[in-house]
This record gives sequence, C-alpha cells and structure tokens, in this order.
Amino acid sequence: MNFESLAKPSVLTQPVYEPGKPIEYVARELGLDPAGIIKLASNENPFGPSPLALAAAKQALEHGELYPDGGCFALRQKLAAVRGLGADQFVIGNGSNEIIELLGHAFVGAGDEVVMGAPAFVVYKLVTLLFGARAVEVPLRDWRHDLPAIAAAITPRTKLVYVCTPNNPTGTANTEAELIAFIEALPDHVIAIVDEAYAEYVENAPDLRPLIRAGRKVVCLRTFSKIYGLASLRIGYGYAAADLCALLNRVRQPFNVNAIAQAAALAALDDHAFAERCARENRAGLRQIEDGCRRLGLAFVPSVANFMLIRVGDGNRVFDAMQRSGVIVRPVKSYGLPEWVRVTVGTREQNERLLATLAAALT
Repeated sequence: MNFESLAKPSVLTQPVYEPGKPIEYVARELGLDPAGIIKLASNENPFGPSPLALAAAKQALEHGELYPDGGCFALRQKLAAVRGLGADQFVIGNGSNEIIELLGHAFVGAGDEVVMGAPAFVVYKLVTLLFGARAVEVPLRDWRHDLPAIAAAITPRTKLVYVCTPNNPTGTANTEAELIAFIEALPDHVIAIVDEAYAEYVENAPDLRPLIRAGRKVVCLRTFSKIYGLASLRIGYGYAAADLCALLNRVRQPFNVNAIAQAAALAALDDHAFAERCARENRAGLRQIEDGCRRLGLAFVPSVANFMLIRVGDGNRVFDAMQRSGVIVRPVKSYGLPEWVRVTVGTREQNERLLATLAAALT
C-alpha cells in the first residue's frame, strides 16, 4: 500500500505548475557565479521592490510575534480610497493566485465548465481541474483573446470565464470597449474574471469598475508582485460586488496574508513615483527589445506588459544556451509555443545583455 493508492484519483492526473528556475538553482546546476546571472523569466520587476513598501515591511517585522490582521482591514480601506469602491468590495489573497483558487472553492465543482483563452495563464486551468471541472480552452486570435469565440463556447454548464489582459504569455490586451461589450452580453449564470495583473504597465488601461457598480457579475484581479516588486511577499487582491467578495471570504483561510505583506502593500499604494518610473522604463525597454529583435530578424509579439514573446526556432534549445551563458528566460513549449521564448523586460543594461546572449544562442 502506497500513498498514491490512498489519494483521490484526480490528484494523480493533476498537472503541476513549473515555475522559472531561481538564480541560485541555476548557479549550482551549471557551476556559475550567481552574481553574474540575470533572471528574465518570471516577469519580476528588475528595479526591485517599492522603496516605501520595503521600509514598511522592515518596520512590520519588528512585530513578528503578532498574528496579522485576518481581515486586512487597513489595506482594504486604502484600496477602497484609491479605487473608488467600498472596502467590502475587496478580497485580499496570498497573491492573486489564491483568489483564483477561492473562486474555484466558491463556484466550481464536478461537471461544471470554465472557459478560458489558450494560451493564457496556466493557473486558470490548473484550478479548474483541481475542482473536477472541465477547462474549455478557446484559441487566441491574432495573439489576443477572441472574445466572440469565448462567448460562443459558453454552455449552461459554464460557471466562470477568464480573460487575462494583458495576457500572459503573449503580452497582448483587449480594449475596454471589447471587454465591456463581452461582459454585458454574458448570461446570468456566468461570472467573468478579468485578470489585470499587468494593468499598471498599460497606458489608459481598461476600467471595469462601472460594470461592478452596475451589478454585473465580474471580478477583477490585481497583484502587488509586478509593478510594485513584491513578488516574494505574495499579496494580491480582487475587487467585485460586495456580496461576491463576501462569498470568497467565506472560503478564505484565516490569516491568509502575512502582516509584512500587508504593510508593504499598503505603503506601495502611495509610491506613485516608483510605479510611474517602472512603467516608463518598461515602455522604453519594450522598444529596446523590439529594435533588437528587428536587427536579429526575429519575429515577436508586440506587448504592452513587462514581457515579450520572441520566435527563436527551437525554444528549448535557445533557452538552454542562454541559461548556460547566465541569462534565464522562459521556454513556452508547455503553452503550445515550442518555437518561442518569453523574456521579461529588464533594465537597459540587462536588455542589452539579453539581446547579445540571444544573438549568440541563435548561431
């Protein structure tokens, strides 16, 4: 008798998420100096954490003996003021990933369907399968979510529909008008989840709050991992109608977000100069990488996020060659894109090294 024989059958077929390799792991594996490695694989902020957030986190550590605020009261109050909604219209998660799981707990079960784009953030599919539901994947069109095709894929069994904009791994976005028309046309039994993890990088990003105020069944997700540089602290949030947030809070674990993360996120919301600088530098970095790809004769998907898809031929081979040179990027064969790699936009110097290493890996 082994443990697998005791596990639920669905666990044995559940896919496993494969994160980007940490710098220290790559250094040990390849015998490289960690100081000489740059990681441009996981869409992390190359400028580090928000300085205001860092200072607040250090101060919060001085009270590490205390449990965190289980209701994230101060952070929800701050978000309410910033986003112009009620404090009861926010749910705080251990990263926005946890809120995706909470949506599964609250709404998804065996026999249900969840509709999503393909390729899109893989966690939508993983959580759907975890709860015994069917993941209905709709191919992108011109690298963006094909909203009419997604709408056509909805059936009476559909509970949730996910739209990631800007989309991971393509970096493309749907317009506000497209999203509003799509959400307004959804049947009453379907909840739309719009993942806005990279929205702060987008100039004039879509604003779906009017739909929430109008009572539409929509949840928007955001994270402090990206533009605020707090990925290691794992904190994100969803905003929606108050009664929907109340349901998600019913299935949320007590003390799911630690006090250091809460303090850092609260301070980050005031660090406008840092966020604006990161967005500005990111736009310049996108242009830098685009120009480099043109010089190398490589196709790419124009992005509005902090990463880009580049067509390199054999994605796994190029990934391996670049990693051996100390530049970690992300192969995307698992997303059905074996000829592509996804690269995070770094600092100007990191982008220069990325392009030089990519050129060498292609030879």
